[in-house]
Amino acid sequence: MVLEASPPSCDANRSRDVGGIVLGIESTAHTFSIGWVDGLGVPGKSISAFVRPVKGGIHPREAADHHAERAGGILAQLLDEEVDINQVKAIAFSQGPGLGPCLRIGASVARSLATKLDVPLVGVNHCVAHIEVGRERCGCDDPVLLYASGGNTQVIARLDGRYRVLGETLDIGIGNMLDKFAREQGIPFPGGPKIEQLANQWLEDNPEASLEGLELPYAVQGMDLAFSGILNAALNLVEKGKPLEAVCWSLQEHAFAACVEVAERAMAHAGKSELLLGGGVACNERLRGMCDTMSKDRYSTSHVPIKPLCVDNGSMIATLGRLQLLWGEPTQLNDSGVRQDLRTDETPILWN
Repeated sequence: MVLEASPPSCDANRSRDVGGIVLGIESTAHTFSIGWVDGLGVPGKSISAFVRPVKGGIHPREAADHHAERAGGILAQLLDEEVDINQVKAIAFSQGPGLGPCLRIGASVARSLATKLDVPLVGVNHCVAHIEVGRERCGCDDPVLLYASGGNTQVIARLDGRYRVLGETLDIGIGNMLDKFAREQGIPFPGGPKIEQLANQWLEDNPEASLEGLELPYAVQGMDLAFSGILNAALNLVEKGKPLEAVCWSLQEHAFAACVEVAERAMAHAGKSELLLGGGVACNERLRGMCDTMSKDRYSTSHVPIKPLCVDNGSMIATLGRLQLLWGEPTQLNDSGVRQDLRTDETPILWN
């Protein structure tokens, strides 16, 4: 690794050109996506395919089969509509964390492409990619990140060249919790958007809505979070006859308030004045609004990228791949094995 004498600024990251397009391949869970950024890091379109289980959750082997079946068509579409293959200068891929069979499909496609095109291969940390695409596109410099997705819920801040996890879920990710609740109500995957819709409907029909009688357990455990208890309590409310729309509203209010509290505490502890949202749950307008209100109360700012860059996508992988190519080194083939358990703080941050 090449370490800079002094860390580059975010503007320096944006002004350096890698001389062509970086392709990014995302395959950590239910999404297979290939996207790209140009030499200056401006993202182009990501073309994606999603596993949508008819019942139950995501089965890793079935999801991997889906990714393998769709990979060739997605690549062909991208090259036909978006990318000149002669301009591709590197291939980035999600090396972890994620579901092992799914990760291996993406890694295999990336290795094949890099070898065929004779360009560098760059394995990236999926969690860090969510941070960097948001930071690059929103123009924030040194934020606390509230990373809320199906498989992860973490509050993260940068310190001494790493993104440190200041708090995280002790059981399941917030998106997984919402999907489990939705599944029990017969709502298809992904459940979060429908829960948001039902919660909004409850507020429209009940402008003076109160949480009295809809109370749920507190999900904050120090600087960490736990969502299993709130999930079971919400299911019990439905069983007791509470309106589904009301329970959806209560579930959002309680779960999001817990996340925002931990994020605010992290901002205070770390002395940061920027908050950045990332992950699929960051598409939720109520969560965005709560983060914005909290940040304004602290005389700080809240940032969130456009929704297509919040969900898993290839462009975010390409974004981080470009940065690693600028400030580090490519990934050698014998180091390109996937890491299901890769932690956010295991990736050196050589930029900024």
